[in-house]
Amino acid sequence: MIDRETTGREQNGLVITLWLDFYLGFSCTTNSTFVTPAGVMADMSQTEKVQLHAPDLEELRGVLQAGLESNFAEVRVSVAECPDLSKEPFQFPVKGLCGSPRITDVGGVPYLVPLVQKDKEYDMNTISKKVELPGAFLLGAGAAPCRIIGMNAELMPLVLTEAEGRPAVNSSYFSSINPADGQCLLEKYSQKFSDCNFGLLGNLYACEGKPGKVIEVQAKKRTGSHSLVTALRKTLEAHYPDKSLALGGTFIIKKGKAKIHIMPREFSACPLNTNDDVNKWLKHFEVNAPLICQSVLVSRDPGLDLRVEHTHCFSHHGEGGHYYIDTTPDSVEYLGYFLPAEFVYRIDRPTQTHTVGRD
Repeated sequence: MIDRETTGREQNGLVITLWLDFYLGFSCTTNSTFVTPAGVMADMSQTEKVQLHAPDLEELRGVLQAGLESNFAEVRVSVAECPDLSKEPFQFPVKGLCGSPRITDVGGVPYLVPLVQKDKEYDMNTISKKVELPGAFLLGAGAAPCRIIGMNAELMPLVLTEAEGRPAVNSSYFSSINPADGQCLLEKYSQKFSDCNFGLLGNLYACEGKPGKVIEVQAKKRTGSHSLVTALRKTLEAHYPDKSLALGGTFIIKKGKAKIHIMPREFSACPLNTNDDVNKWLKHFEVNAPLICQSVLVSRDPGLDLRVEHTHCFSHHGEGGHYYIDTTPDSVEYLGYFLPAEFVYRIDRPTQTHTVGRD
């Protein structure tokens, strides 16, 4: 793939940067997946960039403390040093969440439903360049690259992308439906595959992976109806109604259980036209703590057709997938670390969109 920046312009406060990607020698198979011997990525010819409101951490601490108290019996939000994320239980390929924080929304649910578009495949190393942070650490939630792994699956991206003189480090997990028993099968991506790709959609937080100050969130005993992620998002939405803010980071469900879903190994042959269609197709599970979650949330879509929250989780006991909410409100305990993003980058935005399947 050859990337060439061609234009940059402002339209109504929106900075749009266009890249032209040239594909050499590709062929199209009968299932419309574009392939070469090495594989060809989806078209990322247009990347849209918007600056976000990123409050001072102490201001943000106070806002989140007040907001979360309406959803949890015990809340403590503080500005603290990010723990060493290379250690247990995280085991990320970097030490921290700091350094040029930004988020990106790549592809989207319209590439999955109503019918899958299998040509939509992306490379994390290319994404890091598109978000103007080559060598970035990326975490978040996405879909596994079906062309490579041979099936549909949930992806928990944890990638330190390549830089000059340094290869990429892929610490991602993926979860699928075990054909032997119909239960969750969680696997380490790098134990089977050597690439840094994902498919269809991805919501990613990008940073330099440095130590530093972050927002630490401790919450126990959920009293409201919202998940931790939704409570964070709605708190920001209510306090900053005219601004767009985003948080990215990781949190642990230390105690309790959670509701997750995992997509079937086979894509739906029938169009999934409603949320009910999607929910019947997905496989839902209740999974046990401790769970390590990675999340991206946006308080207000600035006109980019964003997925406003997306969280995936993994564990060291074989369970993981797309997180909805805890199912044990009386006993649940959360511990999280987040930072506000400075920019959002919208990559390969679907031209035909809908709101189905974005829970």
